[in-house]
Amino acid sequence: MSDKHTIYSAFAAKIDAALDAMVTAGTLPADLDRKNVSVEPPRDPSHGDLATNAAMVLAKPAKTNPRALAEQLVEHLSADSAVTSAEIAGPGFINLRLDEQIWRDEVLAIATLGEGYGRSAMGAGTRVNVEYVSANPTGPMHMGHCRGAVVGDALAGLLEFSGHDVTREYYVNDAGGQVDTLARSAHIRYREALGEDVGEIPEGLYPGDYLKPIGQALADKFGDQYVGADESEWLIEFRGASVAAMMELIKADLTLLGIHHDIFASEAELQAAGKPEVAEAWLRAHDLVYDGVLEAPKGKAPPEDWEPVELPLFRSTKFGDDQDRPIKKSDGKWTYFGADLAYHMQKAEAADELIDIWGADHAGTVKRIKAAVAALSEGQGKAIPFDVKLVQMVQLLRGGEPLKMSKRSGNFITIQDMVKEVGKDVVRFTMLTRKPDAQMEFDFAKVVETSKDNPVFYVQYAHARIQSTLRKAADEDLAPSADDLSHLTGQELDMIKQAAQFPRMVESAARAREAHRIAFFLQDLASAFHTYWNAGNDDPEKRIIVPQNRAVSAARLFLSVQIGQVLRNGLGILGVQAVEEL
Repeated sequence: MSDKHTIYSAFAAKIDAALDAMVTAGTLPADLDRKNVSVEPPRDPSHGDLATNAAMVLAKPAKTNPRALAEQLVEHLSADSAVTSAEIAGPGFINLRLDEQIWRDEVLAIATLGEGYGRSAMGAGTRVNVEYVSANPTGPMHMGHCRGAVVGDALAGLLEFSGHDVTREYYVNDAGGQVDTLARSAHIRYREALGEDVGEIPEGLYPGDYLKPIGQALADKFGDQYVGADESEWLIEFRGASVAAMMELIKADLTLLGIHHDIFASEAELQAAGKPEVAEAWLRAHDLVYDGVLEAPKGKAPPEDWEPVELPLFRSTKFGDDQDRPIKKSDGKWTYFGADLAYHMQKAEAADELIDIWGADHAGTVKRIKAAVAALSEGQGKAIPFDVKLVQMVQLLRGGEPLKMSKRSGNFITIQDMVKEVGKDVVRFTMLTRKPDAQMEFDFAKVVETSKDNPVFYVQYAHARIQSTLRKAADEDLAPSADDLSHLTGQELDMIKQAAQFPRMVESAARAREAHRIAFFLQDLASAFHTYWNAGNDDPEKRIIVPQNRAVSAARLFLSVQIGQVLRNGLGILGVQAVEEL
């Protein structure tokens, strides 16, 4: 449950109490499911301060008319001294207007709870495994990984803030053909480090300069031992060394973004431990894997070398997929899907819920992996909720023009390049200014603009402006005080109402698994503060600091401090620092 010190949760409790009273009076059944009863701001602020759908949600199961139920609720709620009016709108919504002092009390609640304002116990300690990034360990982190990294990390922060027990996990794909390619690429750099002119890196290998230090380290360790040796002599050694070095590079890049994972799970170790075989055995025992022949590729004539091969197939059509999927290749190696379902089985052993953050290019595999997790969690005797969040690519621009790629990396812009140029906070907040499944542009010129059109700057500036105002007040021997908050009226109350939505926003964003909602909320709150601050430019009496009226100044400064607190709490969820000055 939410903290009862916050206004929306407090009124949810009041409505719950009114419903309990109706149950006691015998006018409402006792066994109604109230989980969909909500308390939120009306869509039109002129309709009141709060709205509830209680009568609309409960009327049908209570076998009564929504307006009739609303009238009974209104009678109970109108008796509350905090409610100045309770009105029925439309078919049965209830709009409430509150005594102004209730909103002033919310400012005190923010001050009392401080960093805890908005925190929730909603998650009730549910163990949630959030897997994100999981880039192949073949090079530095680049912009193709950045958005998913930020989305996953912000979601993990949001779930923790709302009472979940979160594990941040990275799946290291170190068992596929791409790591053999990495080892071969490192071998070329190894020979280069020993003085050989290797010329152009062959097509199909990794050309980036980031492999040169690995080549040098291998040269230092082995000398010329493997220069002319057969690949079978050095491949495993070079693969292990290269993957280890790449993971150190990736971890360093993620650190630049403020991202730290709890677990790095190795695909190679998973296979060495026989986990895919365990998963296959269980699935066969439950008739979810069988030996069958894949259909020929649809929509075109099969390749000349295509021939039907019997493979172990997972019955993913049973779970809504359009065809059954192989878990092994014809050479006996595990398919990516086969290894992946075993990996999810491993994750489910220590979690109550799984969330994966994937690039949108993996959309076609969502059905089959959800099918596998559904089957395997059934085998563990519990239903494991599993969600896949798809993240669209980001188009990089500079001043509206597509950005040229980085020579150092081979063919991409690195996260290191980005963070060094614009800063971690700019990168993180910008990646959350659109829904993850929507296309977005990242313009290096625009994200550092000092204008209200730049949401990163606008939110940071609101917090910096508050801190600047507090410093100026101290210079004038003025201090924030809650001694007389009756001076907070009009526009100030409107801003409090905006800030007071933060706790319910945290819970709704956590339920939807959408951290970007917090970024949107912060933009709205920052806009409200800037509007409030700018009003003083036209009317000196509306300034936060009114030197000739110390009581008004103290109340407005106290409010400003609490708006700053809410901004900090929200930015903290997103992993963005609230700056003191700009």
